[in-house]
Amino acid sequence: MITTAVLGAQARAATVGDFFALLKPRVMSLVVFTGLAGIAVAPGHVHPLVAFTALLCIALGAGASGALNMAYDSDIDARMTRTAARPIPLGHIARQDALVFGWWIAVASVAMMGLFVNPLAAALLAFTIFFYVFVYTLWLKRRTAQNIVIGGLAGALPPAIGWAAVMGNLAVAPLVLVAITFLWTPPHFWALALYRSEDYARAGVPMMPVVKGKASTRKQILAYALLLFPVGLAPVFIGLGGPLYAAAALLFGGWMLFGAIAVCRETDEAKEPAARRLFGVSILYLFALFAALILERLMDIAPFGADAFGAWM
Repeated sequence: MITTAVLGAQARAATVGDFFALLKPRVMSLVVFTGLAGIAVAPGHVHPLVAFTALLCIALGAGASGALNMAYDSDIDARMTRTAARPIPLGHIARQDALVFGWWIAVASVAMMGLFVNPLAAALLAFTIFFYVFVYTLWLKRRTAQNIVIGGLAGALPPAIGWAAVMGNLAVAPLVLVAITFLWTPPHFWALALYRSEDYARAGVPMMPVVKGKASTRKQILAYALLLFPVGLAPVFIGLGGPLYAAAALLFGGWMLFGAIAVCRETDEAKEPAARRLFGVSILYLFALFAALILERLMDIAPFGADAFGAWM
């Protein structure tokens, strides 16, 4: 366990890299990618500069959420091996500085989205930041094993924000993409929690394996994977996804389901190899499905039943 005394000894002046790390760039990249998919599949026309501005605002909003999460969770991060090397626990950035940094970016991203894109996209972005910071970080994460399930709504909304940036409204199609990401979140994070359960227990975070045990968590991972498989195929049936998407949803959805079954049958609870594999596969799953949607639009591949199901758009 890394102690605060050791962390304090590592303190130094903050660098640009430290502030960039506060933005959680890996998480940000996935959020931007799903937001781009929402822009790509929207049937309306948007000026490239407006689309770029929308993506920039989504990226800044995600980064602000990450910075605020690190600031408010700095006490938890200092007790976990996985997060102890973040800038605040290391003493590279003061918690108060991270809060100011995060809130300035949050306000700027929402204001820019409202001024240069449209009010609905700005409202959705503001709600996403609010939900992630206040509902998930400050409330759910420290109080309930359902933190990831309910809190996953924040990470699931970028496709809807992207769609709203183009259309100025919402429809069934972007909400299906939100549903995919929402159902993907629990098996993705619980796979991580299985092999990091000691970390979460030490930090006092009520993740599912800590509160309900690993056996219960494995069953719930499988249950969500079973729900995710048909929902992942839903874009094919509402005129949103074409043959490339269908192939990706079948292949990677099947792979993720197979991985969830392997997790349910896991016998090595010390190293959790099946959970580690599922965590990696889950990232590939989400990337593959949204990449397929984007590629189909770039390649002008018509979705299945686009005319018949146009009302869903």
